Amino acid sequence: MLLTTACTGQGASTASDDPTADVTLNFWHGWSAPGEVKAIEDNVARFRAAHPHIKVKVTGNMTDDKIKQALRAGGDKAPDVISSFSTDSVGSFCNSGALVDLDPFLTKSGIDKAKVFPKTLLDYTRFNGNQCTLPLLSDAYGLYYNKDAYRAAGITEPPKTWSQFAEVAQKLTKASGDSYEQLGFMPTFHGYETTPMHYLAQWGPVAYFDTAGKSTVAQEPAVAQMFTYQKDLVAKLGGYEKLDRFRATFGDEWSAEHPFHQGKVAMQLDGEWRLAMAKEAGVGFEIGTAPLPVPDDQVAEYGKGYLSGTVTGIARGSKKQNAAWELVKYMTTDTDAVVAFANALHNVPSTLAALNSPALQVEPGFRTFIDIAAHPRSSSTPAQADGGAYQLTLQDFGYRHEQGTEELTAGLRKAAAQIDTDVAKAR
Repeated sequence: MLLTTACTGQGASTASDDPTADVTLNFWHGWSAPGEVKAIEDNVARFRAAHPHIKVKVTGNMTDDKIKQALRAGGDKAPDVISSFSTDSVGSFCNSGALVDLDPFLTKSGIDKAKVFPKTLLDYTRFNGNQCTLPLLSDAYGLYYNKDAYRAAGITEPPKTWSQFAEVAQKLTKASGDSYEQLGFMPTFHGYETTPMHYLAQWGPVAYFDTAGKSTVAQEPAVAQMFTYQKDLVAKLGGYEKLDRFRATFGDEWSAEHPFHQGKVAMQLDGEWRLAMAKEAGVGFEIGTAPLPVPDDQVAEYGKGYLSGTVTGIARGSKKQNAAWELVKYMTTDTDAVVAFANALHNVPSTLAALNSPALQVEPGFRTFIDIAAHPRSSSTPAQADGGAYQLTLQDFGYRHEQGTEELTAGLRKAAAQIDTDVAKAR
């Protein structure tokens, strides 16, 4: 009965605790960097100022695996409220019944979620009608480019179509023997954020599954088009082996040694956080930002991109769900709280009101990502019962395809069959 209620999302809230009583909540999150930890602690402090009877014990640096184990174990030390960086976990959180459906709480508070959150964010925070999480800031993916390198190559503006992008990437590439002095763009699927899903949003939105829940990756034309383009771009920029040797010289994605920071690559697919990180790294060139290109026949949709973000929810095993809802409601729907948190973390706000708030700190380069988040054709990957396993299956195929060890049509059929098997097991 518990699982049925969790999966259908039709059950009413059975929380009976008094939200006005003195209580202590356990809140687990994944942030670990000092600045991030301070941002979440400041956010909780603002909540406490408005709700002095609710104390919050904050535990950071928690992975999804640790969170899931604690939710299964339950008990007084288990979290009442959790947040996760991974939208890929939403399907498993909802499908397992680990988190409660938040729709009854929203209804009780008189909140129309469709008027508060962008549709794409609502889509990736629910599964099979169960709104077991809500958005807590979001991420938008776009294009970073080295303006100095552009000027040196005589390029006046970022490319809007993928055919233009291939030309620009080649112009920006300076070979040096069997390596590179400068690479226009790292197109391989090991190139940090250059995943199949991030690429595919520019051809999409892509459904990934049909109405019966079966994988569509072998039938969806956009999928084959993307993989064909990506492999061709790998060939144009030197071939997989040469590119992979160069990739081995890259520094850590989250450090000042990132290849874009160092000028090793002139263009980078990345999220909005890269802007602040690049400036903190003290890059020696002017940074430009733009949406990623689109297929030549979709130029009217230029400006869209891939969206994801942090999610938050309430543990089904919590005996303090009404108090927990006060914290979740504050962090996710209070415009001032969302804006302050977004400003502190340099993330995109997750509510419509916050996106348009005059208090939002919007640098010129950051505006690009606000616009991508608001674009009606921006999209994300759908939640599934197996979490993000279906995405890993597609990415593993991408690794083999770009190396030339697996043919496109047969490989996509094999990937689709594996995805269907994994989803069926998870259900």
